[in-house]
Amino acid sequence: MNLTQNYSSYTSENHQVWAILYDRQLRNLPDKAIPEFLEGLEKVGFSRDRIPDFNEINQKLKPLTGFEVVAAPGIVDDALFFQLIASKRFPATVWVRRMDQLDYLEEPDMFHDVFGHVPLLTIPVYCEFLAKLSELALNHLDRPDIIDRLTRIYWYTIEFGLFRKPGQKAKIYGAGILSSVGESNLSVSDESVKFDFDVNYILDTPYIKETFQSQYFCIQSFEQLLHSLPAIEAALHKLRTQDTLATTA
Repeated sequence: MNLTQNYSSYTSENHQVWAILYDRQLRNLPDKAIPEFLEGLEKVGFSRDRIPDFNEINQKLKPLTGFEVVAAPGIVDDALFFQLIASKRFPATVWVRRMDQLDYLEEPDMFHDVFGHVPLLTIPVYCEFLAKLSELALNHLDRPDIIDRLTRIYWYTIEFGLFRKPGQKAKIYGAGILSSVGESNLSVSDESVKFDFDVNYILDTPYIKETFQSQYFCIQSFEQLLHSLPAIEAALHKLRTQDTLATTA
């Protein structure tokens, strides 16, 4: 994948759309997002005034966690996605939504990919979980059904995860929530259904793409995610074994 960002191709409207979305979420998130996200925004040097340049991001990001951002044409297939992540290369789309698409998109644009994901890539333990989860996925690329289950872990953590310590209100760390004004308001409100993080429950829980999520899963720490990997691996191995036994029976 040799796509480049081609930074000079962004129009004044593109930069204006970035500024509007950036301002809106910076007003909305301080009491809703985990502090590490807001700190990450500063570490990677994001600004409302201009769309982030991937080369500039990587100069700041790579020394922190080894991750770098690479340009992608849009949604990439599972094999390429997990290969990139396992090698600490995060694929981000380069296109920006139009002014009439500020509130809804069917396919993630650069604001989601960059604003939502990149600040969290400054957190070492988060990045370790992300890379190792992707390494695990590479062992099951021959089984789309197992990849679909594993994607549920990614969806309910990296994309739509919440952080909740005992006795405290839930905070956002999922990129799909952080980049959405509507979902960032819903997810931490009393109206949303929240469960404690549970590997087996998540593996059995399909997710929603077309609307806001009907439920969220809460971790207490990023170490909890990292320590869940053996349980995830065991559950996927069990799925393979069950299928093999059914085939040979």
